[in-house]
Amino acid sequence: MEVVVQAQCPGPSLSLPAAGVSNMVAKLAKACTLRISPEKLNFIVSDKVANGGVSMWCELEQENFFSEFQMEGVSAENNEIYLELTAENLSRALKTAQNARALKVKLTNKHFPCLTISIELLSVSSSSRIVTHDIPVKVIPRKLWKDLQEPAVPDADVSIYLPVLKTMKSIVEKMKNISNHLIIEANLSGELNLKIETELVCVTTHFKDLGNPPTARDAAARDRDPAQMAEVHLDIRRLLQFLAGQQVGPTKAVCNIVSNKMVHFDLLHEDVSLQYFIPAFS
Repeated sequence: MEVVVQAQCPGPSLSLPAAGVSNMVAKLAKACTLRISPEKLNFIVSDKVANGGVSMWCELEQENFFSEFQMEGVSAENNEIYLELTAENLSRALKTAQNARALKVKLTNKHFPCLTISIELLSVSSSSRIVTHDIPVKVIPRKLWKDLQEPAVPDADVSIYLPVLKTMKSIVEKMKNISNHLIIEANLSGELNLKIETELVCVTTHFKDLGNPPTARDAAARDRDPAQMAEVHLDIRRLLQFLAGQQVGPTKAVCNIVSNKMVHFDLLHEDVSLQYFIPAFS
């Protein structure tokens, strides 16, 4: 197996979008799987939603991030590599590449498998220096790949565009001081509510005119009252962790609610797509 990727630009600095992606992933998961294929990179968390865990599928088109990309998987038929790593280690390494001239990533063996990241930095005197990070990884055998495929998106009762995530995060942070779980509900009239209920208090934040994706309106309008709410109870910490990971506002953000079962967030950040699944609070 072999991986050699390189990002570089002729100018004096290189601000890598990959650093922002790795920072987002580190906020969403302690450990993750990096899937490398000829066209795409994926960051995966595959805790079973049915067992109460969150799942994540983050996808990058490699051609949007690297000027050179070479890889060789296990075989021509299975031209993929799956690596388990600590997300924070990758994020910390890529943060040092914010003003780099060039960056190289290689899969190496230094008594144990590593992703070796070499970063060429310019100094004040215009001379360059190389900074190297060795990130320990675990190569995942092919027999386990079946558990790391893109999750099937369930049929949602309601799909709705999300409000500004920064605003949503601020509200959820305040609600966390009152309750450990939260109800998120929405309908096909573009209304979304965040609600907490305890023995002492009931607090609801209303969002209106958010809009619904056309496919959701077309598929559901035939047999669902547009004003009828679909709701799911969530562990508020899991929702807050998802919102805290969104440092840059996405170009598209959709919330898909499967009543009383799960919520599926579908986000697009220019060249990066993110799917995040949170199960209902039990």
